[in-house]
Amino acid sequence: MARSADRNRAMPNGVSAGARQPGAIAPPIFRNVLLDSLSAPDLAALRPRLEPVTLARRQILELPASAIPAIVFPESGIVSVMARAPHNHRIEVGLVGFDGMTGFGAVLGDEFAINESIVQVPGRGWRLAAAALLGLMRERPGLSALLLRYVHAFMAQTTQTALANGRSKLEERLARWLLMSHDRFDSNELGITHDFLAQMLGVRRAGVTIALQVLESKRLIRARRSRITILDRAGLRHEANGSYGVAELVYDRLIRPDWRQATE
Repeated sequence: MARSADRNRAMPNGVSAGARQPGAIAPPIFRNVLLDSLSAPDLAALRPRLEPVTLARRQILELPASAIPAIVFPESGIVSVMARAPHNHRIEVGLVGFDGMTGFGAVLGDEFAINESIVQVPGRGWRLAAAALLGLMRERPGLSALLLRYVHAFMAQTTQTALANGRSKLEERLARWLLMSHDRFDSNELGITHDFLAQMLGVRRAGVTIALQVLESKRLIRARRSRITILDRAGLRHEANGSYGVAELVYDRLIRPDWRQATE
């Protein structure tokens, strides 16, 4: 299975992970797809307001009904967007990695978050005050258009998640989740516990254990304590039974089709 990681992509400190050959074209400063897709004038206006940030595991970036303090553009790591209800009922409704950003409500003109955003896989990124972003969006229509397209693409992801949650078998939902995480990760190994997976999928831990065993019996993954290794991505996509791919095509059409870390 191929992994199309671009090792010459720069990390948040601006230093490339790979050596540059003489005469080679300089790699982009930003790995985050949205930042890397901005026009030069829009990026020049945004860049001085960006601050590097470390994303720690289980770090909460947004809480429901609370003001959105800042927008985060991940360079690495994965952020889970969680819907919450009384009695601590929670389920993941979307994933954000280096493909996107947090703070969707701010982009749409609401200063309060609807869902919880929590770091699932630690990493790094760029932080921007929500008020600063809103001011720039009013001044720069190109920036505003790109971010609104991303929010639309994320809405496609959440609607497909709702469909999968209501109509797909647990092992199909798990296969979809693994594919989506794999898209946003630098490795075939995902560090995740059964308990956290159960919380993401809104099911009991025992159900996750059985679903992992189903995928492992088909040699699609290898599951060890707090770690899952992707062995057969194409097989996982088949196992997802159509629940993966629709939202991804929307993102590719609206933003950029060449962003994924993983290849079939």
